[in-house]
Amino acid sequence: RLELRTNDGGPRGTRVVAEFAPDAAKTEPVGRGRGTTVTVRDLFAETPARRESLGASRTEFARVSDALSRYALVRPDVALSLTHDGSPVFSTPGTGEYDDALLGVYDREVAGRASEFDAARRVDSEVVDAAECGEIRLTGSLVPPSITRARRDHVYVAVDGRPVRDERLQRAVAAGYGDLLPDDRAPIAVVSVSLPESWADHNVHPRKRHVRLRDPDAVEDAVESAVRDALSTVDRRRSEDLAMDLGDSLEPLSDAESAFGDVSVIGRFRDLYLLCEREDDLLVVDQHAAHERINYERLRAAVDGETPTATVDPPARVELTPAQYATVQSSNAELAALGYDLDPFGETTVRVRSVPAPMGRAAAPESVRDAADAIRGGTTPDTGREELLKDLACHPSLKAGDGLTDERAAALVERLGACENPYACPHGRPTVLAVEEATLVRGFGRRGTRLE
Repeated sequence: RLELRTNDGGPRGTRVVAEFAPDAAKTEPVGRGRGTTVTVRDLFAETPARRESLGASRTEFARVSDALSRYALVRPDVALSLTHDGSPVFSTPGTGEYDDALLGVYDREVAGRASEFDAARRVDSEVVDAAECGEIRLTGSLVPPSITRARRDHVYVAVDGRPVRDERLQRAVAAGYGDLLPDDRAPIAVVSVSLPESWADHNVHPRKRHVRLRDPDAVEDAVESAVRDALSTVDRRRSEDLAMDLGDSLEPLSDAESAFGDVSVIGRFRDLYLLCEREDDLLVVDQHAAHERINYERLRAAVDGETPTATVDPPARVELTPAQYATVQSSNAELAALGYDLDPFGETTVRVRSVPAPMGRAAAPESVRDAADAIRGGTTPDTGREELLKDLACHPSLKAGDGLTDERAAALVERLGACENPYACPHGRPTVLAVEEATLVRGFGRRGTRLE
């Protein structure tokens, strides 16, 4: 049973009721202010078998809240509100400001740091006739790279006012951030793309989730450049290019190499890289990638039994998106097995009482956001759990600027050598690079390969 009440601002509105069949619809005048309300009841009255294919109530609510969040963010000019079981979940004011919509869906920290942008790109396409080319308009809001998430689920893209799931455009947004983003992290961003007429076909998916672009390369380039230019004023330190180009001499160690029992730590660089000596080679160890590999393998082994945890005292309050909050509610047992002790605290807030603590280094309470995203993104329980463990391993790992004593540096290298796969972090980046002594000999113009 569908009821629609609508009014475009005239003296009276219109009410349309359709019950189970199109020819059963009836229309009548009704009193209503400007706007539209659609009410659907008895959704499965005629198709009870469809009800059996639904997930749990919390699972379906997570899908609903995710869909509504996307519309709310890419259409800030429309006021949207979502309630569940009589309780408000989120609302946006419809002011047309992207940052106001972010505040409704996320929290004050995210919205307060975001910056709106408005850009235009003139495109000349090799695919589309010149007469049909024109200007691509891009608007949205970009959250600075100091606030990130583990996946691109928080990159919201719209084409001609309609939210779509387009991996290429999401990658283009992330590419626009460039090296501002920490490794293996994704931004929070809203980008709305308005294309010339006939550039997009929205009828390629029955639910309009995807769109076919006539020249996807041109659109992708426009998105990336617009995001990059909008972020160009971000204050960041740039490292000078190395004067010495080692070229192919820097190569990840292969699996054929032995572990690191004969490696000696001889120095550090920028509190991020450990300089090590092994026979005729200089090894450079990325301490974050190395620690991440160690944490991942230990956490993976730990979850088969009792996960090491740390108490958060006092408990921390963490704001979630509506979809994350629904996932946390429906996956409490899985989160508990990974070391999280949570309880609801408000409409979309949880109170974190304990967190995973692999190797005694506690994860940040905010890591529950990435945990919820990992569970939502897992195609199966096993793959979802593996991705979750990878993300959890990252949070307590050493970061750039974390100084190490000689003893701790040596212990890190020794523990890395004991890993099942010591040559790459869980996300596939190398943990160790090797510089052969012969490279230094050639670079300095020495005649021999040994220092006498």
